[in-house]
Amino acid sequence: MNVAGKVAIVTGGGAGIGAALATALVAAGARVVVADIDGAGALDVATRITAQHPDSAVGVGADVAGTAAIEGLIATAEQHFGPVDLYFANAGIVGAPGLDVSDSDWDLALDVNLRAHIRAAQLLVPQWVQRGEGYFVSTASAAGLLTQIGSATYSVSKHAAVGFAEWLNVTYGDQGVRVSCLCPMGVNTKLLYAGQESGEALGAAATRAVTSAGNVLEPAEVAEIVLAAIEHEQFLILPHPQVLDMYRHKGSDYDRWLKGMRRYQAALLADNH
Repeated sequence: MNVAGKVAIVTGGGAGIGAALATALVAAGARVVVADIDGAGALDVATRITAQHPDSAVGVGADVAGTAAIEGLIATAEQHFGPVDLYFANAGIVGAPGLDVSDSDWDLALDVNLRAHIRAAQLLVPQWVQRGEGYFVSTASAAGLLTQIGSATYSVSKHAAVGFAEWLNVTYGDQGVRVSCLCPMGVNTKLLYAGQESGEALGAAATRAVTSAGNVLEPAEVAEIVLAAIEHEQFLILPHPQVLDMYRHKGSDYDRWLKGMRRYQAALLADNH
């Protein structure tokens, strides 16, 4: 898909990867609704974009975990720009580390990291099938292919996000609906350092696990890779190519991989003392 002239919604667009995606999309000729639970952040990103590209972006404060909020974003896009062509389910949260996590924390992680994707697809995919074209981009994580040391809620919800994106691709890929799944490792955003700032040993280990596994990319670098992948309609987007090797090692000998991850976790926790 060529994004020029297309209408996109980017969730989690008030900072980080989402802000970079919105900026890159408009630079490539798209028009974008920038959505974030931090409404001021979304408005700021849209204002910076429109300063260079007038009438190309709108910022909206929205909690995209809920269906009503997503409906509102779609209506805003249609009002300002026209029918939605691309939806970037990019909003995400890390979640508390460890096993002692409340049901409400689990629900929040699943709502933001998974159900928000499902609810958006339920609203948009039927329209896209009728039109014969649409593009859904899911921001998961390398944790969705591998695992996340520290946060069970993050690891499990990101695995589920990858699974849902796969299902969408298989089920609707022959009906004009394109699906990509973004699975980066370390990206220089607040989310990367949330574990380090949690005050928990497992949380700090989670941050070090990512920062020590490969280069920490800037959001703009990731956005450039995503747009190139969309142009080629590539499902799995890996800004860190080594993730594919890690994924292959995991699948080739699961028990050996698990033992290696336990050793890695032990080393990271030892470094914290």
